[in-house]
Amino acid sequence: MLDGSATPSSHSGYLIEDDAVDTSKRGRPKKIDTSLLQLPSLSSDDPRETADNVLMMFDALRRRLVQLDDVKQVAKQQHNLKAGSIMTNAELRVNKNKRIGEVPGVEVGDMFYFRIEMCLVGLNSQSMAGIDYLSAKFSNEEDPVAISVVSAGVYDNTEDDPDVLVYSGQGMSGKDDQKLERGNLALERSLLRGNPIRVIRSVKDLNCATGKIYIYDGLYKIKEAWTEKGKSGFNVFKHKLLREPGQPDGIAVWKKTEKWRENPSSRDHVILLDISYGVENKPICLVNEVDDDKGPTHFTYTTKLTYGNSLSSMRKMQGCKCTSVCLPGDNSCSCMHRNAGDLPYSASGILVSRMPMLYECNDSCTCSQNCRNRVVQKGTQIHFEVFKTGDRGWGLRSWDPIRAGTFICEYAGEIIDRNSVNGEDDYIFETPPSEQNLRWNYAPELLGEPSLSDSNETPKQLPIVISAKRTGNVARFLNHSCSPNVFWQPVLYDHADEGYPHIAFFAIKHIPPMTELTYDYGQSQGSIQLGSGSGCRKSKNCLCWSRKCRGSPRCSMDHRIE
Repeated sequence: MLDGSATPSSHSGYLIEDDAVDTSKRGRPKKIDTSLLQLPSLSSDDPRETADNVLMMFDALRRRLVQLDDVKQVAKQQHNLKAGSIMTNAELRVNKNKRIGEVPGVEVGDMFYFRIEMCLVGLNSQSMAGIDYLSAKFSNEEDPVAISVVSAGVYDNTEDDPDVLVYSGQGMSGKDDQKLERGNLALERSLLRGNPIRVIRSVKDLNCATGKIYIYDGLYKIKEAWTEKGKSGFNVFKHKLLREPGQPDGIAVWKKTEKWRENPSSRDHVILLDISYGVENKPICLVNEVDDDKGPTHFTYTTKLTYGNSLSSMRKMQGCKCTSVCLPGDNSCSCMHRNAGDLPYSASGILVSRMPMLYECNDSCTCSQNCRNRVVQKGTQIHFEVFKTGDRGWGLRSWDPIRAGTFICEYAGEIIDRNSVNGEDDYIFETPPSEQNLRWNYAPELLGEPSLSDSNETPKQLPIVISAKRTGNVARFLNHSCSPNVFWQPVLYDHADEGYPHIAFFAIKHIPPMTELTYDYGQSQGSIQLGSGSGCRKSKNCLCWSRKCRGSPRCSMDHRIE
């Protein structure tokens, strides 16, 4: 009988070392004591939350390492491996034991930018090889079987059918036949044993350092295997894997959205090809697959935040004197000093850390529009879709994969007087009186830096109230979740009044295409209703389906914002 949670047998000749990070050549660093660190919980009874926290910590560390090396102007480093090593030595990983089948906390469709991310959550423990395996007991016999494969596209592994994978064996040196050993032997035994195998696909992405993104595509089984001559003339093992039925779509979603990006009119159930009417950089489809509703109530699409007559009276920001662009580590850059001594974005425009206030370069700066410290002011670069939800009106999702720290959009609309709100406006943004603590930033102690208080990360409550009822952009369609994938960040660039900044949204974690984008509306003290109490947003029961739902006394998974 197959043990679905089997662990490796130490005496097996086919066993791969369980440690996800190979430190044998450089020696094992000293273990890090994390007992005194302020870290997101890894002891949650929700495996999904725990896995998300591990990946969030990893990417926060990686972003900070990139930021530090940018200042030093050192040669290109593999920051992902360094961050992974720190996480491993601090024992900040989950699902350490190999297993057959599903991995707690990892869902079909999850995306990864580095192999080490998959190691840290136990999806695939191989940082280089494509086949992960273990020795498992079947009745009274023990066999090495494959538990996951990474289809990196190197050996022409994939077919056009999203439910079929033709996978080549490992060891294609081009100088000899492949040998029936290690991973190849495990695949051969999996054909006999019929155990499920986790499949991780990859797609090209020229915007990231590795040139690809990895997608967990679910469980497959090997249906047939054969040997054929490769391009070099030597024998290659081939395996045909079929996807198990009844699973959510994985790579199939990516194939569809890729087609839609190239030709938006190929998207079915489209009501309007571009709800922005050309205002945004990329068209935004309006889609309804639920009912006969022809669209949201009328509003004027704008990407601007309207201050009324008050903008002219606001104090202007001082500008930096940088030539061409602001450079990391340039102590003469006043914009860098405003941002706690670092440029807030990476060279690719990814936000490094959440801040109480972020200061972008402005019209008074001498740097060019190509400066890395001009992200929010340039507008969104994402292919959005406004879609009809089943129970929360209209929502927002993307056809693009979105990396953690990516700028999503700004909350456009009209700044209004708090006292003039009548409580019937469903399109209000206000900073919540009490927001769930989001520890998105890296833990400085892991890098030997002084610890920071929560105030260095969480923005304070601001007097600004924005209404997108009459004029607004895609941000007006962001629904609430108690477990959001987007957070809000105050940003200044066209004036210096910190009470009335631009409100920009950034990705908390990697967000696969067609995943609804949500942020936390906040909750009034002592209330189980979102937006109730002294706030301006109309009171609504929470219908977010989150395991952490605050809108129900039962904290059930049955509630979303109505």
